[in-house]
Amino acid sequence: VIPSMRSLTAEEYVEAFKSFLDHSTEHQCMDEFNKGEMPNIMAGLGNGKSTINVLGVGSGTGEQDLKMIRILQSAHPGVLIDNEIIEPNPQHVAAYKELVNQAPDLQNVSFIWHQLTSSEYEQQVKQNGAHKKFDFIHMIQMLYRVEDIPNTIKFFHSCLDHHGKLLIIILSDSSGWASLWKKYRHCLPSTDSGHYITSNGITDILKRLGVEYCVYEFPSGWDITKCFIDGDPVGGQMMDFLTGTKNFLGTAPPGLRRRLQEALCQPECSSKKDGRIIFSNNLSMIVVES
Repeated sequence: VIPSMRSLTAEEYVEAFKSFLDHSTEHQCMDEFNKGEMPNIMAGLGNGKSTINVLGVGSGTGEQDLKMIRILQSAHPGVLIDNEIIEPNPQHVAAYKELVNQAPDLQNVSFIWHQLTSSEYEQQVKQNGAHKKFDFIHMIQMLYRVEDIPNTIKFFHSCLDHHGKLLIIILSDSSGWASLWKKYRHCLPSTDSGHYITSNGITDILKRLGVEYCVYEFPSGWDITKCFIDGDPVGGQMMDFLTGTKNFLGTAPPGLRRRLQEALCQPECSSKKDGRIIFSNNLSMIVVES
């Protein structure tokens, strides 16, 4: 009897996500953005205040957060940074705290973790009636897991102080994910509970809100060659990450599995390079003004 298909648990997602990071240029792509654009963006924050308030929404294990905090530190030497984090996954929160404990260069930074989803945080803020304002808010690759995307963006935008900035990092419409979700959605199992949203969907929302924003596009790739090697454990984890499904290759009907593997090879999703299959993981960095 083939076990039935089911969604990944929080722990399983962490594992699958790690295999994605190990074989993609996702973080290198963010590093390019950090190096090229971030110093200018950070320089304009805080407006001369002695403390700069930062909020990370869905911060995961914190590597990207701390890179941005360090850029902020060098743009504003000696300024205090008050960093709050919203992250529902307890394993991610623990890993983030461990990173902070090992970092000797964060003396001027205070950390507050909220182990909540973004909507739980929003609810809490609205119940308390206290609306803390932030100079910089970032939402990196997290809007796929949010129930009401337009209202989430609207709420966090309302948490910006004057001259504050909201950074949204999301998959680009030029990515393989966009083609997969638009054209090959029938190849994805219903166990994937994510929202299929890409950069254009976000800019449409921002236009409706009437706010100013700027979009930076960065190329990124994900080597999915192992997805096509029978019995390869890493390939199996990659397919789990792609579909949000536990043991997709072992539990999906053969027809669905074949359709998805064929879709992944289409030129609008992937390119072949030196015998490897590289899935397009291009990112859009959207910087929104307060």
